[in-house]
Amino acid sequence: MSTKLKALAAGTLAGLTFSACAGNVGGANVGGGNAMPMNGATYTIPAIDSDLVATATVPKDTIGEELPQEGVGTIESSTWKATLGGFTQTTRSQSLGFPPGTKITIRNLSKSIEHTLDVVKAISGPPAVFPKNPNLSIPAKGGGKLETGYASGPIEPGKSVTVTLVKAGTYLIGCAFHYSEGMHDVLVVAKGAKPGPQATPPAQ
Repeated sequence: MSTKLKALAAGTLAGLTFSACAGNVGGANVGGGNAMPMNGATYTIPAIDSDLVATATVPKDTIGEELPQEGVGTIESSTWKATLGGFTQTTRSQSLGFPPGTKITIRNLSKSIEHTLDVVKAISGPPAVFPKNPNLSIPAKGGGKLETGYASGPIEPGKSVTVTLVKAGTYLIGCAFHYSEGMHDVLVVAKGAKPGPQATPPAQ
């Protein structure tokens, strides 16, 4: 590739990156306009160069969710001694971590399937023992405050809701529609909490 073409490609990539971050994070229409869709996958930018690739990740203070087989995968967590899947702070499934008081966006990364984020229960620490058939709420509960009993309500594909992490603790979370299909995870709300290692990329 010539120097001039490389400069043009770099400028185009920078513009696409800016567009990807220009959505209204925290509202119900994240990633609108010309923003790159945030679905936890790798996108090849067309019509520039065959080896120019951009990776989309969920924005700061966002939990992305979709079925593990849609792309985020599952991870066997040695910390939590459990299989985690369906929720991410980056691009693929991982345990989640935020400080108390954070206002977060829960974004449905799916292209065609509704999801929820429900708090299954609070736990004191590892291991994460997920109940087999919890009674999870489909209607929204909790008034925008994530703690025990919170339920996001159905989130349509590509849409999002916002919630404030009001109480420190460790929570088991899951999707009311797809809990039995591997959409359950651990959310740590504590000062200095960080997301855990990511699942490996799904097979191509």
